[in-house]
Amino acid sequence: MTTLDLAKEWLRYAKSDLNTAKHMFNDVHPREIEISCYHAHQCAEKSLKAYLIAKETNPPHTHDLVELVKLCIDHEMCFITIQPYCISLNPYGVQVRYPNELAVDDSVARQAINYTEIVICYCEKIINNME
Repeated sequence: MTTLDLAKEWLRYAKSDLNTAKHMFNDVHPREIEISCYHAHQCAEKSLKAYLIAKETNPPHTHDLVELVKLCIDHEMCFITIQPYCISLNPYGVQVRYPNELAVDDSVARQAINYTEIVICYCEKIINNME
């Protein structure tokens, strides 16, 4: 498997997280907004790691989107475009999974899903252009 193939596999997993986030928000009643935010974060994390893998960089074992997007920026400055989305999504990797750590509501979860769609589309476009 080439690094590009591996990166695309990471994107496949990222898309699965995005689909789960949307499902838990749109189809489950009552809405599972915390888990939607968590899966949105997971999608962004895997998307950024997919890019790093495509650039033949071993991604660190971290959930910190701020750290990951900075590594992507080190490769290509254009990633600064999605940095604000990564900063916004960062708390959903850990804090949202525990009671009383982070308050979220429907609008926050909806925004997390939207931001994640921006991140994955951005990463996917760049990775696909590497072929």
